[in-house]
Amino acid sequence: MSDATAATHDDWDTHWDQFAAAASQNPAQRMRHEIIAHLLCENVESGVKIFDIGSGQGDLVRTLEPMLPDAQFLGAELSESGVAISQRKIPSATFLVADLFQPPAALEPFRGWASHAVCSEVLEHVDDPVAFLRQAQPYLADGAKLIVTVPGGPMSEFDRVIGHRQHFTRASIRRVLEQSGFAVDRVCMAGFPFFNLYRLTVIARGKKLAADVGVGGRGAAARLADFAMGVFRFLFRFNRLDSAFGWQVVAVARKIPL
Repeated sequence: MSDATAATHDDWDTHWDQFAAAASQNPAQRMRHEIIAHLLCENVESGVKIFDIGSGQGDLVRTLEPMLPDAQFLGAELSESGVAISQRKIPSATFLVADLFQPPAALEPFRGWASHAVCSEVLEHVDDPVAFLRQAQPYLADGAKLIVTVPGGPMSEFDRVIGHRQHFTRASIRRVLEQSGFAVDRVCMAGFPFFNLYRLTVIARGKKLAADVGVGGRGAAARLADFAMGVFRFLFRFNRLDSAFGWQVVAVARKIPL
């Protein structure tokens, strides 16, 4: 097994050490962030407080900060590496190493704080998405807007390497959100047709993709992966936000007051 695939699927420090650079260039991540920014900024007021649940290496906050210059940002992330990378990228934001099932004292002042929250590409990694969202809910104000993205469509070997437990449908993410105490405004199945084509490429490459895009990836395979990502970044401009065939699940919900 290569160094890039040596990470266990729940070792997030190793994950971000290996894949941070590739994630920043990933056209699928950029697509998701553009969709999130569009949905988050709809009718947004000044002075919003945004909680990034599972903030990874901070790329979403870096995308949103120039669009919402007077917003406050909080990120919670299991990985110390991810938090360190995030804080270097966006010094003005607050990033905390936090397990929501055993929250640190530093998270306590943020109870009821967030007017908006994002949970992007996180729920597929947890054993119980409903329990996870219930743990996040106390940090949202009543009526806070929550945007969730999760993968749909078939699961690849690379998905399994990075710890996906499940993929979602329009119905299953709605069920998870409603059971977690959220009212669902809309669910979109985004990305058709070119995101689906990208996902089929990932499926075809399988476990070898981890070596292609991880730290130390080099040679013809790595160069081909870089070229392919550039092509898909262009093609993703023409994806549909919602269709019966999209493989990127995007949900908008609101916290129901207790």
